[in-house]
Amino acid sequence: MLKKLLAVYENSMIYYKQPEIVSEEFYYFTDADEKAWISIPKTSINEPELQLLKTLFLKVEERPKPSTSAAKEWYEFLLLNGSLPHHLNGCFRIIQFHITGDGVNQMEVEDALKGFFTEEVVIVWENKSRGMVVEQKKAASLMEEEFQAMLETMESDFYVKMSFFRGKQHVLNDKLRNLFREEKEFFSFAIDHMESPRIYTYERVFPAFLAAHLPLELKLKVIPEIFDLFRHDPEMFATIKVFLENNSNASLTAKKLYIHRNTLQYRIDKFVEKTEIDLKEFYGAFTVFLACLLFEHHA
Repeated sequence: MLKKLLAVYENSMIYYKQPEIVSEEFYYFTDADEKAWISIPKTSINEPELQLLKTLFLKVEERPKPSTSAAKEWYEFLLLNGSLPHHLNGCFRIIQFHITGDGVNQMEVEDALKGFFTEEVVIVWENKSRGMVVEQKKAASLMEEEFQAMLETMESDFYVKMSFFRGKQHVLNDKLRNLFREEKEFFSFAIDHMESPRIYTYERVFPAFLAAHLPLELKLKVIPEIFDLFRHDPEMFATIKVFLENNSNASLTAKKLYIHRNTLQYRIDKFVEKTEIDLKEFYGAFTVFLACLLFEHHA
């Protein structure tokens, strides 16, 4: 399909390898499989056309200049199918981050991020708003509370909104690139479809990812009464979802929803009465949580 654009936009060009040198006078797009790229003069595209092209193809952001040789090696390995980083072995965790906001100074962000880690890490920028922290398994990794503190500090210091994806520890070999791309897919899904907690892991994203990609015939098998109840009572949906996300902890759920425990219990009892599903029982809770994810995705 990219080839057809050559006839529409004059002075556009097709590439079968990602261009090493990009010009500010062109927009760059690639197909879903990243097997071809096209450059189109910015003067040839109006705003509606640009938005349409962005829905059909992946817009390639300007490649940032790596700040260190290590960052360059990791960038080429993870994003350009380059060779393994030299003189390294062991296990590595890739922590992805996404920044929403304007005027971010990448060097200042790098310095701030590195300050949260006890061991030396490598910061790799994919584009102006997205990057990775490459952490070698030497010491204990940051805990959930520490990630939350880092998120809050970064947002207050730089006046931006941030999200993180805590990747798993993987052995450094050729398989790491594909494992990273799978985690990147989950992170992109979370950014587009999940509002909280903005500190994501495979375990947190996968259930929602699975629900979104279930075949239609399976989605239609969800108990209709649950969806009907959620449609007519949005507060009920929010309550049940947060309750299950917090391991059925009533005190924590009431605190997060800013409601009294009696109000919470009333809503839970009302849900159980109408659906005849026991949320204290694992299978009941699992079924309802899946229904919550499906409802949220298609609401």
